[in-house]
Amino acid sequence: MSKKDSSADLSPQEDYTAKLQKLKEGLDKANNLRIQAETRLEELSKQEKELIQQIKSYGVEPDELDNYIERLQEEIESLISEIEQTIPWDLIKSSAPLSEREE
Repeated sequence: MSKKDSSADLSPQEDYTAKLQKLKEGLDKANNLRIQAETRLEELSKQEKELIQQIKSYGVEPDELDNYIERLQEEIESLISEIEQTIPWDLIKSSAPLSEREE
């Protein structure tokens, strides 16, 4: 028996009651989802404010964070390069046992 046939067995009042119940359940579920979303939004907003305060405590404006990170990366790369240049790699290779030397 199809769905259409089973609803034909119900009186119009019973059919409307069932539909209204289904609609009420749908509205209740949608309302619960809305409440969950609002709660999550509040949590994320609070977390965002905390992160902004933490960033500011480091002396960086949040709008400048990308530039600040880029400058730090450049500084790190520069320091690594400087350190690599000060290490006497040739002496280290020549003083290493033959088994450790690169060919």
